[in-house]
Amino acid sequence: MTKTFWLTGGTGGRRFVTLHRQLLRLVLVGVIAALLLGACGGASVGPTASTAVADVSFQYVDGQPFGVVASRDGRYAFLDLVSGRLLVYSTQGASPPRLIRSISLPGEAVGSSLTRDGRLLLIANGQGATVVSVARAERGMSHPVLGVLMPPASAHVGADGATETASSADGRYVFVSLEYGQPDGVISVYRIGSTEAARFGASDYVGSITLGLAVVGSALSPDGKYLYVTSELAERPSAQTMFRAGQTPAQRSRSQSQPQLPNGSLSVVSVAIAERDPAHAVLATASAMQQPVRVAVSPSGAVVWVTARASDRLLAFSAAKLLTDATHSLLASVRVGTAPVGVALSPDGSQVIVADSNRFNSRGAQAAITDVDAHAVLTHHSAILATLPAGQFPREIAVEPDGVALISNFASDQLETTDLSRVR
Repeated sequence: MTKTFWLTGGTGGRRFVTLHRQLLRLVLVGVIAALLLGACGGASVGPTASTAVADVSFQYVDGQPFGVVASRDGRYAFLDLVSGRLLVYSTQGASPPRLIRSISLPGEAVGSSLTRDGRLLLIANGQGATVVSVARAERGMSHPVLGVLMPPASAHVGADGATETASSADGRYVFVSLEYGQPDGVISVYRIGSTEAARFGASDYVGSITLGLAVVGSALSPDGKYLYVTSELAERPSAQTMFRAGQTPAQRSRSQSQPQLPNGSLSVVSVAIAERDPAHAVLATASAMQQPVRVAVSPSGAVVWVTARASDRLLAFSAAKLLTDATHSLLASVRVGTAPVGVALSPDGSQVIVADSNRFNSRGAQAAITDVDAHAVLTHHSAILATLPAGQFPREIAVEPDGVALISNFASDQLETTDLSRVR
């Protein structure tokens, strides 16, 4: 059943931002559609629309938010701004989250992740990553920034382009996606110490994993053995098929004489090999439609979820088949909104949350958040649970332990929150 959601106000003292007109239109369209269906009566084709109430809030932030992360205990949230600041929010009994401090960072901030023990926050920056002490950031202690991981000049990793980060299960190795690596996209590997007193710098660099072009998303398997990585292009396009960043699928298909963009890829990296010999760590690679950009893994580790931005689809891969028969590892796919980017799962893995970015402003399209039934996708049934409003260019998603989703709306300078438990 597809649900169209109302927005509800909060308790006294909440600091809400005036919603964009396009968000209100999105809600009103759903309400009007539901009323028309009820008035017409008779049978309907496709999912049945219904209305429900959900808590969706938007807070203005002073800058463009990129990455968003929830602390392991669900008490704090971290939002990084491209300009080089980290915003720390308290989520204890606060809806929406309450901003408690802002931390200056040494460089830009374009995506972040926590080590599995929740001790360190790793923020993509330039050619590497900024390392932040979570405890110091939460408590407002001095010197929360512990150091910066950067490759030595001799590494020749290419231009700035760090976009996402990940880390090994023990937190001793860091993986940084370099979208514009040389000669193609790469994952840079760093070895860091086990204590906050460790020094972070060029000497921590281990090496790089060469993948396809425009490497962005990465996610660790629950058992810590594998790192799943997306490349927007599996191979370098010819002069006739050169990628144009602002081109939508509709624009590419207007002329049959215009070549199609090559597919991107999903690669499986052995973490154990990457820690000692990054150049030989890729175990398998599968085709992943057009411009795969983010990846998330189910709690069981059985399914790898990927957003294919230029295909407007959410893909589900078999983790087992990726290693044994990558060509046939795609289990299912479902059409979502326009230009999906961010993806995250509910704590139990039953819901897949997708940020439909509409980053290229396709005519007639709007940015939104799509809530997908994971089981329905895998069994090839109608899978869209709800379409929720979003700001402009929703980019990343984090889900707290209690099921509240945090979304960074990049182009409208907002932190969005929505309670996923109210969807089902």
